[in-house]
Amino acid sequence: MYAVIRSGGKQYRVSPGGSVRLEKLPGEVGASITLDDVLMVGGEGDVKIGTPTVDGARVTGTIVAQGRGEKITIFKMKRRKGYRRKAGHRQDYTEVRVDQISS
Repeated sequence: MYAVIRSGGKQYRVSPGGSVRLEKLPGEVGASITLDDVLMVGGEGDVKIGTPTVDGARVTGTIVAQGRGEKITIFKMKRRKGYRRKAGHRQDYTEVRVDQISS
C-alpha cells in the first residue's frame, strides 16, 4: 500500500515503514504526527484518487529527526561589470517514518 501526500507545497509518495524528509513541521523527535492532506491511496489493485483529497484518508508517522540539509551556494555574476554576489542556504527539514496509512 502507498499514498501520495502533500506537504510544504510538494507531493511525496510514501509507504508504511519508509521514511520521508518533509519541510519543517512543528513537533519534537519521537512525537506522533498525522498528515491529512492525502491526494491518492493505492495498492492491492484498487486506487482511490481524491478530488482534491481522499475523504477520511490519513497517514500517521513518527518524527525521527529535525535538522538542516546540506549547504547550497548561490553565486551571481555579470561579466565585465564587477558584479558578484555570493550567498548560502541550508533548508530546515523534518524526517518522518511512516507507520500507517488508513483510507
